[in-house]
Amino acid sequence: MRTLRLWAVSSNKEDLFRKALQRYAEGPGAYVAAALQAPTAREVAMALLAGSARATTLPGLPAGCLGVQGALAAGETGRVARDVLAEWRAHGQALLRDRFRQAVQVGDLPADADPERIARYVMTIANGVAVQAAGGRPCRARA
Repeated sequence: MRTLRLWAVSSNKEDLFRKALQRYAEGPGAYVAAALQAPTAREVAMALLAGSARATTLPGLPAGCLGVQGALAAGETGRVARDVLAEWRAHGQALLRDRFRQAVQVGDLPADADPERIARYVMTIANGVAVQAAGGRPCRARA
């Protein structure tokens, strides 16, 4: 029923896919927004990685992350979806980079820290967690 309602307000497949990503970000992916609010850069990274492990191994849901798995599964015919997912992941990494920039500005990270590289590293680990989950690796710690 929800899919039908989304389809009724969507003008095309790309729009529908973007709406599905938004719902995902507000549902299983809500840990990202919560992690960005953590008081320190270390806590941001820890919350993001722990959230990724939990969200990608939720019982009763497909393992892995929509943003990662969808991009891996899309062939040439799924180029639009692959591009939308790449844009979505880049936006998440930019939010993380901006949070780490803020950490540098307030002295939580060293002045010579590279927020872009740190964000890319943390996102690479989070994406790897999603791939491992999709491959059947369970989440051992559910803190």
